Amino acid sequence: MKKKVIDIIPKKELERTSLKEFHLEKESRIKLKKPEIRVSFLPGRKKILIFGLPLFISALIFCYFNLSKAEIEIWPETEILTFQTKLTVDKKAEAPDFSAKVISGKVFEKEKTITENFASSGKALKEKKAEGTIKVYNEYSATPQILIATTRFVSVDGKLFRTPIRVTIPGGHYEKGKFVPGEIDIKVVADQPGPEYNIEPSTFSIPGFAGTDRYTKFYGKSFKAMEGGISEKTVQVTQEDLERAENALTEKIKEECLSALNNELDSEEKASEFIFLEDAVRTEVVEKFAFAKPGDEFENFNFQVEAKSETLLFKKEEIENFTKEFIKSQLSEREGNDMARKIYEESLEISYSPETIDLKDGQIILSLEVSAKIYSDIDISLLRKWLKGKSLTETRIFLENQPKITKIKVEFWPFWVKKVPENNEKIKIDLKIE
Repeated sequence: MKKKVIDIIPKKELERTSLKEFHLEKESRIKLKKPEIRVSFLPGRKKILIFGLPLFISALIFCYFNLSKAEIEIWPETEILTFQTKLTVDKKAEAPDFSAKVISGKVFEKEKTITENFASSGKALKEKKAEGTIKVYNEYSATPQILIATTRFVSVDGKLFRTPIRVTIPGGHYEKGKFVPGEIDIKVVADQPGPEYNIEPSTFSIPGFAGTDRYTKFYGKSFKAMEGGISEKTVQVTQEDLERAENALTEKIKEECLSALNNELDSEEKASEFIFLEDAVRTEVVEKFAFAKPGDEFENFNFQVEAKSETLLFKKEEIENFTKEFIKSQLSEREGNDMARKIYEESLEISYSPETIDLKDGQIILSLEVSAKIYSDIDISLLRKWLKGKSLTETRIFLENQPKITKIKVEFWPFWVKKVPENNEKIKIDLKIE
């Protein structure tokens, strides 16, 4: 069973306590209320006006004199002119002579050697007769026997050999009552080429004595095999093979020399300084050598060629400077005043082609076609002097009435600037060439 909690404070006492707490809370609120603060700004404003106004005026004066500026863009009168002329590049010229239309040239050379292997195309039947030595005996008499050149000797197996020269077989003699045959070693050569005549040692008869008693008394013997007899197809070097190799390498060496020349001239240093004309190249074969001769039995042979390429270079700077001077001279002749108009160098275009090339004498004559944008010269310093102190409207009217000017753009900055500053450094004038 739940117990009840009973308030033991009497009701009247409770009411008095609540009223008392209310009054205390009210008094506390009144005491904690923030006091009202009144601030007068009048004295501070006077200080700001006294010290701030001069500072502001000084800032305006500073901005007017230091930040003010006039920016003027002018488009002068322009014209594109084209001229044609000739120019000589000469290796003998130590320095350019623009009046004579000559600039200096520099000879550049590159050598190259190549060796290649080529197949032989010649076909031939290689034949050779076997040969050897036989000992010929004379058992017939003590009298010598002469054998003429080409005397035949036939081996036991029927192979025919001949003596290449005339020989004499010595006669025999008697020793202690016994007859000793005369003998001599002679060279014999097979009647026909071929390996079948490379026979082993054999006995030989002389057909020329057949039918006589000499036939059995004159004979020969070989003690070594005959050798050297061949009959086979072989590959040979021909004159056409050598000419073909020479022509092929001559063309190749020219290409390789030119390539080596190009690679060298394409280097950053030379490419930025010199101009190279591919048509102005001379390549000549310095030496050619074949490692074989016609008839040599080689399936392959080597051929070597050495060549030299040379060209005549000229400097970009010299041709550009010549072109500028040439245009100025043409303007001077046409207008009588070479300072009346100027060349817009960024528009300068030069095209050239070799008219004649003589690398032996070291000269190239170039046909030149040059074009450039020419603009009317404007004296910026004098223009600044005329524009000082002029208003925006006066500046525009003044510039628009100048005969050498086709278009203008004028801006003053900051917005309160009404006249062109008196300080030259505050007047910015840019020429715009379209």
